[in-house]
Amino acid sequence: MSNPLIKFFRTKIYTAIFLLVVIMLIGVFGYMMISDYSLVDALYMTVITMTTVGFGEVVPLDDQSKIFTIFLILASVVIVGYALSIITEYILSKNDVEELKQKKMQKKIDSFKNHIVICGYGRNGKQAARKLMAYNKEFVVIEKNKEMEERLQLDEVAYVIGNANEDEYLVASGVERASCFISALPNDADNLFVVLSARQLNSKMNIISRASNESSYDKLKFAGADNVILPDKIGGDHMASLVVVPGLMEFIDNLSIVGKSNINIEEVAVEKLFKTTNKRRTIRDLDLRNKTGCSVIGYKDENGEYMVNPEAELELAPNSKIIVLGRPEQIEALNSEYDID
Repeated sequence: MSNPLIKFFRTKIYTAIFLLVVIMLIGVFGYMMISDYSLVDALYMTVITMTTVGFGEVVPLDDQSKIFTIFLILASVVIVGYALSIITEYILSKNDVEELKQKKMQKKIDSFKNHIVICGYGRNGKQAARKLMAYNKEFVVIEKNKEMEERLQLDEVAYVIGNANEDEYLVASGVERASCFISALPNDADNLFVVLSARQLNSKMNIISRASNESSYDKLKFAGADNVILPDKIGGDHMASLVVVPGLMEFIDNLSIVGKSNINIEEVAVEKLFKTTNKRRTIRDLDLRNKTGCSVIGYKDENGEYMVNPEAELELAPNSKIIVLGRPEQIEALNSEYDID
């Protein structure tokens, strides 16, 4: 995403280069025609004249050649001076634009509250960001590879460029205000250090970490991770399941998000479903099937215990949640009906 100011200066630079080439061609052909120089001698004379290095002439100049040289010097001073000023201004402006972009990004991050911080924008980090975007969740990516900045900008992701092992970049991401932290670095030692630092900065947020080796699981949990994910183990289980129960796994895969609008499963707090919570309500009272087309497939009570396929007469306790299944348009209807963020 190029800045208009940068494009403007690039156009002026191309103009300056064009003028430099033109004056050089005029000088070369002028010396060849007026002083009968060879191509090499004419080029040499043109270069030393334009750069004003003060070397001697190839052969003594006659009056016509001297007048032409005066013209060439004056024109070169103007054009070279113009080119240098444009290039200098471009470099300074580019630095200013980058600084303004960083300040604008930091201001955006500073406005976030109860957001998610993703450490690392590799395969796992990018997939996590994609799913969070589908659910319209605010998140910040910390990525130390400067080369990934353009990709982050194209993906329209809030980001901080820096090493997450240093607390200043964690603080810049707003980790102290975050509700969740995802450490998706490829190295287990880095994940361990980052999880430890993040937990010290925010003792209340939920921390999820990636791990390559099973031996790192307990260490990451001890460092403060609430959940530790082993991508290789999950991948192996998934492939084996495709052999044992292929139809079921294909169905589950279809529940995964493909694009921003293809959400099939939603978790909803009970408090959002009822305007008043003075009395206990049941799943039947929700009547979600008739209102939105969604089906209740799970229930998480106030103690964090899960129930699959709960009964219609189940009473919904405060601070509990329901899990619903539906087509993307049905999930959208659910979100609209109950104003779910």
